[in-house]
Amino acid sequence: MDPDQTAAPAAPATARPPRRGSGFVVLLLTALASAAVTFGVTALLVNIYGHKQEAKNPFFRVVELTDETDDPAVWGKNFPLQYDAYLKTVDQQRTKHGGSEGLPHTPTAKDPRKTVSYSRIDEDPRLKTMWAGYAFAKDFREERGHAFMLEDQTFTERQHVKKQPGTCLHCHGSVYNYYKREGQGDIIKGFEKVNPLPYFEARKQVQHPVACIDCHDSQTMQLRITRPGFLEGIKTYKASQGIPNYDPNTMATRQEMRSYVCGQCHVEYYFKGKEDKRLTYPWHKGLKADQILAYYDEVDFKDWEHKETGAPALKAQHPEFELWSQGTHARAGVACADCHMPYMRVGAQKISDHHVRSPLLNIANACQTCHRVPEQELKDRAETIQARNMELRNLAMDALLELIADLKAAKAAGATAAQLKEAQLCQRRAGFLLDFIEAENSTGFHAPQEAARVLAQSLNHVRKGQVALRKAMGPGGVKTTAAPTAGPTAAGS
Repeated sequence: MDPDQTAAPAAPATARPPRRGSGFVVLLLTALASAAVTFGVTALLVNIYGHKQEAKNPFFRVVELTDETDDPAVWGKNFPLQYDAYLKTVDQQRTKHGGSEGLPHTPTAKDPRKTVSYSRIDEDPRLKTMWAGYAFAKDFREERGHAFMLEDQTFTERQHVKKQPGTCLHCHGSVYNYYKREGQGDIIKGFEKVNPLPYFEARKQVQHPVACIDCHDSQTMQLRITRPGFLEGIKTYKASQGIPNYDPNTMATRQEMRSYVCGQCHVEYYFKGKEDKRLTYPWHKGLKADQILAYYDEVDFKDWEHKETGAPALKAQHPEFELWSQGTHARAGVACADCHMPYMRVGAQKISDHHVRSPLLNIANACQTCHRVPEQELKDRAETIQARNMELRNLAMDALLELIADLKAAKAAGATAAQLKEAQLCQRRAGFLLDFIEAENSTGFHAPQEAARVLAQSLNHVRKGQVALRKAMGPGGVKTTAAPTAGPTAAGS
């Protein structure tokens, strides 16, 4: 090769600068990931801390509430959604078998109400015979919402037939602070002092119907029992079941409390002692109607003497808690509030609906959360149960009036007290068992089979009474005219 053509040596390659991109990205991503994890953990801890603080202070406080704040309007400043719903208990809407439209009423000095509910004894005159000689035969009206519970008790005509004691305020008014004041901080002692007072004297100290403070702790909003009658009654019942010293405020579950707060007042009761007038829930032998009747027989209690027959009679009072406890919903763990105060969504909040009312007026929230069938079908099911209960109730009512007619005829024929005694006791028992279902406000729905059983027992006591009367009066017997009957009526809600 020609030396002049010898290839020049290749120039040295230029040194490549180090590649920073991949390593830098890795370091950057690592740093970012670490920061994200740190931020996430921090956020989680802050969230947990926040929830703990919310548990201690679960609401935004506009006003400070104390255990002396009994005006629900003040509570409503902190809980406007619940308070607005509470105010709706003035609404009057009927179901097929209950409720009240709120009939117009001309205010007077004696009775300043602008509306009243319609008269049940005018609707079914048989009730007057059933309660002859008792105040309920004078005035018994369809129940209205919680907003009216204090007003309607104050102005009922029953107040003028038989003077009522302060005991009645236990359930018709917000008495928690009244009891505390009278008992110097002890609600049981205050309860004992208020019970024997004349109703209108005690009434001056009570301003509100059932209010927030009657069911909720003012600081934590936890449900609580404030009514001495229930505290003593449930303790007695639990003791009969082998559970001594039961205190629902420390021993009940939250779901149990969602029924217990209603059971403070929606119960059967009597006034124990002529002087003390101590409100007593007769659960010493159990919660069933016949167990309560057995207790009344044992302690020889009577509400009044029947005007037409002389029977030592009993009056049942709205035993919703007792009948519910025997039903399928109670067995399934369904509480009163689940159906009568179901949860609802308001924006992002889930609250309990404080517009307490019949589930049949709120089927979507009250029923369809569990029963995934059309609304009309659920309504039809409930009304069928209630219609069957009404049929049994009317049969038992007609039978009771026939026994009363037989007793009246026997008295007119000169029957002695000894000859009448067994039939009178049968009237007492038949009347109470019938009234237990009549006074209970679900028209049998809370426990249909139990309601049917109780009405069947009522019918059986009528039969036994008529047989006893025939035996006592000898071969000639007693000639009577069957009592007049009335058609099916609405009862309860």
